[in-house]
Amino acid sequence: MMRSARKLAAVFSIAILVLVGCGGESGDNQTNGAAGQPAGAQTDLEGVRAATVRIVAEGTFVDPEVGVQMNAAGSGTGFIIDPSGIAVTNNHVVTGAALLRVHIDGEQQPRNARVLGYSECSDLAVIDIEGDGFPFLAWHDGDASVGLDVYTAGYPLGDPEFTLTRGIVSKARADGDTDWASVDSVIEHDATINPGNSGGPLVTTDGQVVGVNYAGNHDARQYFAINSSEARPLVDRLRGGENVTSIGINGQAVTDGAGLNGIWVAAVASGSPADEAGLEPGDIITHLERLELATDGTMADFCDILRSRSADDVMSVDVVRFASQEVMSGQLGGAALEQKFSFADELGDSVASGAAEYTNYVTISDDSGALSVSVPAEWGDVDGAPFTSEGAEFIDVRASNNLQAFMSGWTTPGVIVTASRDLAGSYDEAAYLERLAEDFHGMCSYGGRFDYSDPLYTGVYDLFEECGGTGALYIIVSVMPEDRSALIGVQIQVNEERDFAALDQVLATFVLS
Repeated sequence: MMRSARKLAAVFSIAILVLVGCGGESGDNQTNGAAGQPAGAQTDLEGVRAATVRIVAEGTFVDPEVGVQMNAAGSGTGFIIDPSGIAVTNNHVVTGAALLRVHIDGEQQPRNARVLGYSECSDLAVIDIEGDGFPFLAWHDGDASVGLDVYTAGYPLGDPEFTLTRGIVSKARADGDTDWASVDSVIEHDATINPGNSGGPLVTTDGQVVGVNYAGNHDARQYFAINSSEARPLVDRLRGGENVTSIGINGQAVTDGAGLNGIWVAAVASGSPADEAGLEPGDIITHLERLELATDGTMADFCDILRSRSADDVMSVDVVRFASQEVMSGQLGGAALEQKFSFADELGDSVASGAAEYTNYVTISDDSGALSVSVPAEWGDVDGAPFTSEGAEFIDVRASNNLQAFMSGWTTPGVIVTASRDLAGSYDEAAYLERLAEDFHGMCSYGGRFDYSDPLYTGVYDLFEECGGTGALYIIVSVMPEDRSALIGVQIQVNEERDFAALDQVLATFVLS
């Protein structure tokens, strides 16, 4: 098991923002010319009550605070947009649930429903309720201007009694980045919402849907809804069975405050890219396409990556799995997750135990910003200057707690990451490794050459032992990306056991953009 994973599990303490949800196309109807709404749409607040539903999602979830919740039931809200039973709610209300029970106003028994499509980044989902002939709501066609009277409809706090609160639009365009979504167009209002209101409609006096409630800050009396201008076109796609900006998780950005950030996976939708890659509830997605996630405590980076890719693109993913104390690597749409090779596991007994493990890592980059890597925060002596050698241009970043001591001796750990596009046409990985390693054969015992592979790069590495008679290890890695457009060299010196965890972190995070 990874020593770094054990350490992270021991100190993991998550600060969670408050979700207001579950504790947890428009149809092709003819419109009436007078109101511009689909014929039959509800036109008053009493009609809003009839078209607003309570959704109970049942399943097994893993909560970052309380752990595994077997056969748990969480309650949220939704609203019907078509008499056939098509309804809108939030992704975090329904995705990953085993079954959905929908309570219709005036009915004694709940109805079953199935998820048609979802978007974890926009926090929207569309469900199909069993039956037809339902009352339904229409979207608001105008702008959600500041001062507009609005009403929050729903079933907060799991209460089966319908609730309606009143307010106004206080901000027409608010920040939509939270720890469970990244929404482009958000309305801020003061019509009170509570946990359980998630997925419910924010409506005008005449029952038109201005937005989909999804978040709130009770202390500041600030409440947020996904603007109908964003929700409406997405809902059209979701009801057709398309999943948008999604890998199929019910997730939340988390941090332990000491260097571990990522997307906590509470549940996984069966058959989704996340499911096919082997993601499980309780996993933390730490990197997607080699980018560290949730460093700002939000889903923004995760969602920006998904929005820049097609649904069928292969993406590398790294995961911390606390249940088995593993650090895993794989691909969405490609190779399934498997435990990553760990120098800490393989070679950890070959050096002195030394000081306590590194508990915090930071991302550093070269002066151009194209080459980055995560290193222990203690390695604060950093140089990102480029250089030229034998007519070739190199970008370079190196770090240590004392760069001069690292570069001139064998008692101080450190790292060097170098990249050159100029050499890519004249060297392969093995030849470049020979160039990097030629000076070490006379100063260290040669431990051998081994193949290297990760989701972005392949190549070889050399292991040198007993360097300078000090017991230090020196590892040199030479790799190329799949398109063979550049050569990258990674060199790291290991002086004590904790440096292996730093080596694993370096190899998990170095990237050339």
